[in-house]
Amino acid sequence: MEAFEKWESEIRGYSRTYPTVFASASNARQVDEAGRSYVDFFGGAGVLNFGHNNERMKRAMIEFLEADGVAHSLDMATTTKRDFLERFGTTILEPRGMTHKMQFMGPTGSNAVEAALKLARRVTGRRNVVAFSHGFHGMTLGSLALTANDFFRQAAGVPLDYVERGPFDTAPGGGVQAVDDYRAQLEDPSSGRIPPAAFVVEVIQAEGGVNVASAEWLQAVQKLAHDVGALFIIDDIQVGCGRTGSYFGFDGLGLDPDIVCLAKGIGGYGTPLAMNLVKPEHDAHWAPGEHTGTFRGQGLSFVAGTVALGYFDDDELMNEVVRKGEVMRSALQSLADEFPDSGFDVRGRGMIQALDVVDGAIAKKVVAYCFEHGMLIGACGSGGRVLKLIPPLTTPDDDLQEGLDTLVSAVRASV
Repeated sequence: MEAFEKWESEIRGYSRTYPTVFASASNARQVDEAGRSYVDFFGGAGVLNFGHNNERMKRAMIEFLEADGVAHSLDMATTTKRDFLERFGTTILEPRGMTHKMQFMGPTGSNAVEAALKLARRVTGRRNVVAFSHGFHGMTLGSLALTANDFFRQAAGVPLDYVERGPFDTAPGGGVQAVDDYRAQLEDPSSGRIPPAAFVVEVIQAEGGVNVASAEWLQAVQKLAHDVGALFIIDDIQVGCGRTGSYFGFDGLGLDPDIVCLAKGIGGYGTPLAMNLVKPEHDAHWAPGEHTGTFRGQGLSFVAGTVALGYFDDDELMNEVVRKGEVMRSALQSLADEFPDSGFDVRGRGMIQALDVVDGAIAKKVVAYCFEHGMLIGACGSGGRVLKLIPPLTTPDDDLQEGLDTLVSAVRASV
């Protein structure tokens, strides 16, 4: 690790949690340069839905490179982008009756959120947006203003303005009643409240602690947004692309978002790509070239992302995600039941599952134990108290079970 300690910024974080040098990876495993294999329940923080070095994508990317495909294109038209647009439209949008336009920007989730905020303000002529407690939306100033975590916010060095904070559905003071109370304030001309440009929500707050919103609450937020002329924006960056057992995290919840922010898994292979889905009537407010990004035409990501969409031609993978999610949840619930006085809580959907161990110090011990015993897992939520399981959706059953067994041993050794 000497080169990293000598040359890399102090800002590095994950290399401190996993202090080894990784040399190769395949599906749900990473191998370090000493030959030690680790089951990966971290999955690139939700990027590697289809595993490390997915064989289907690797073959397509090699063929693309050997054919001198266009790797960088800004927003020029290329054959690879056309393949992605057509495949996403026919596989994902049309079956759901969605007519949203696809906007590409810089290649990170934060870029997607920034573009969504800019457009919402343009469409409505308003400045303020509503975000929610425990939310995470990115690290650039606009998305950081939405993000609730104080540790991240303090690094900004400038005021993070034009955001109102409401309680998330599962947070203290949250629920439908809180939405109704906010509605009453907006309807009262003497409340001092003015309608916002947008409401920005995560259906599952991944970084915030795997907090799962109810359909009732999400529908209430959406209705309020539309009643007051605001846009309803879903940040589906970490829990989209099949993570919950359907392509979108909001599938089946009776929602019709104005903008959907996507990134992470849509690049398929781990190559960077971000995209907003925007209703046409809002997209029409953009002037050509008004929002740009040097790396919004990622040829390799379009190639791998198009291959990834093939997993959604039928229900085979999504059925497996639901099944494996139940295996994960059952293991976590059995662990919570083993410690009835601990206050442990299990939550999640599909293959994003979590165990809230209440105490961040315990979670830190568990993460360290898992690493020492050949497993990668991360902690999230307030004070780092929540153990988040986001293995690749393609994780073999044997690897899944090995990881769960290691986690069980780690919790038993740490409580």
